[in-house]
Amino acid sequence: MSHITHIALNDSNLPPPTPEIEQERKVAMFDLLEENSFSLPARDDRVAPDGPYHVDLSIRDKRLVFDIATEAGEKAAEFHLSLSPFRQVVKDYWAICESYYNAVKNMPPSQIETIDMARRGIHNEGARILQERLEGKAEVDADTARRLFTLVCVLHFGS
Repeated sequence: MSHITHIALNDSNLPPPTPEIEQERKVAMFDLLEENSFSLPARDDRVAPDGPYHVDLSIRDKRLVFDIATEAGEKAAEFHLSLSPFRQVVKDYWAICESYYNAVKNMPPSQIETIDMARRGIHNEGARILQERLEGKAEVDADTARRLFTLVCVLHFGS
């Protein structure tokens, strides 16, 4: 499979992120660029350009937009996903993240670990939904879907 070599978030219309959200964003972007699996399948009898890819993520008209180009800058694909399937899991993810951030400040490690396990479960659910929504449009592995889901959450937070 091919991969992403550049990722950009179009968050210019969003409020400034909190330090925690900014940290989530930085970690997800770093981890995504370090290791990911992303390819475009052939669609409608058209051969998809080979990667590596540059991906721009944004939210436009209440839709998640993937704008994908080749390394040479040629348009490879663009697809729009409804945000509706993500709303509840994003809301749950930020709620559990807030609990986690608060727990780290003043709870014992056993309680932090319990909250972190719940956070990972919700994160995995969001990644699964993203993989389903991308079916037929892009092929991603579970780790790539998790990192992309984090970026969806970052974009969704301010929208």
